[in-house]
Amino acid sequence: METESKEFQEKVVAINRCAKVVKGGRRFSFNSIVVVGNGNGRVGIGSGKANEVAEAIRKGTESAHKNIVDVIIRNKTIPHDIYASFGAAKMYMRPASPGTGVIAGGAARAVLELAGIHDVLTKSIGSTNPHNVVKATLRGLTEQRSRKEFDALRQTVR
Repeated sequence: METESKEFQEKVVAINRCAKVVKGGRRFSFNSIVVVGNGNGRVGIGSGKANEVAEAIRKGTESAHKNIVDVIIRNKTIPHDIYASFGAAKMYMRPASPGTGVIAGGAARAVLELAGIHDVLTKSIGSTNPHNVVKATLRGLTEQRSRKEFDALRQTVR
């Protein structure tokens, strides 16, 4: 676990406070969504819920370390256009020329930067809920295909 925490960076995307009304008043709990990545094609997301913020972030980080996936990066950008959705959140991502930077909103930016993507254009359509935007972004990155996979698909069709 020690080597994992040094290799990966973490970023807290959102913290949400929930209130439960009980006899004595309100009880507050917190949920967080955390992104971890090594900046070189490996990224994961996780969420945690607890009665304290620090505990919610710790649980989210542990969950993110368990859900790490590999993404394809070509020339510090994505290989092709991607359209992915999760719930009502839809993400459109497009490769960009070197020097463009990450043109993305806060939730999607965290995933893309920690994955190691430096040049990309994105548009978030529909819901702006950070949980769904992060999941839509990660789904899009995992659905990418490399040139070898496309060539293999073309060979099977012929």
